[in-house]
Amino acid sequence: MEVTCSRCHQPVNAEGCYCPTCGLPQLVYSSDANPGPVQEKWVGAVSDSGTVAWRPALRAAMLMAVPAGLLSCGVSPVGTLGLFWMSAAAAWAVMLYVRSQRPAWITMGSGAQIGFVTGLLAAWVAFAATGLSLFAMRNVLGQGRSIDDVWQTVLGQVSRQWQSMNPDPQTSAILKGWLVWLQSPEARAGWILFGMTILGAAMLAFATLGGALGARLLARSRRPQV
Repeated sequence: MEVTCSRCHQPVNAEGCYCPTCGLPQLVYSSDANPGPVQEKWVGAVSDSGTVAWRPALRAAMLMAVPAGLLSCGVSPVGTLGLFWMSAAAAWAVMLYVRSQRPAWITMGSGAQIGFVTGLLAAWVAFAATGLSLFAMRNVLGQGRSIDDVWQTVLGQVSRQWQSMNPDPQTSAILKGWLVWLQSPEARAGWILFGMTILGAAMLAFATLGGALGARLLARSRRPQV
């Protein structure tokens, strides 16, 4: 007779402690002629690998989110590797979390949830560190002129590339109007906000993927076999 999980109804190895699909702990019944009491294959408290205990999960996420966010901020010398830092931090947060759990593995869905929270916290740290650094550079260190020069250089490159395409006079007039508007503080703030939104979405996606991958690797290496 095929043994199935009582929750997801997927096939379960008769010698295994947990459902390979949803992670539900399985009970083992005696095969003797005289029915005996139900026996369990584990000792102590066992958590559901398909759910997340958020108190230890948040501690692990915050522990990894702070360094990942600082490494990913705009003024970090390794900030270009921000997506990698997000994925690595999420995977490591999952590993820290499962150390306190039994079974010592979680499903990919739970790992993705922890990864998403880790990415959310890390992105907030990265954006806060970037904003504070730019504020200090402009208002404390007096480097606002250099920041503005970078923006002007970008606009100049865009203008030259567009002019090299030989647009008609009407299109050139529209472009000049846009360039004048882009030099305003409102336009720069809008582009920065737009870029931060896109970057934040990418960070969350990579962190979620990193958490799911970390859970997958842990499930393969640490799933108990009986």
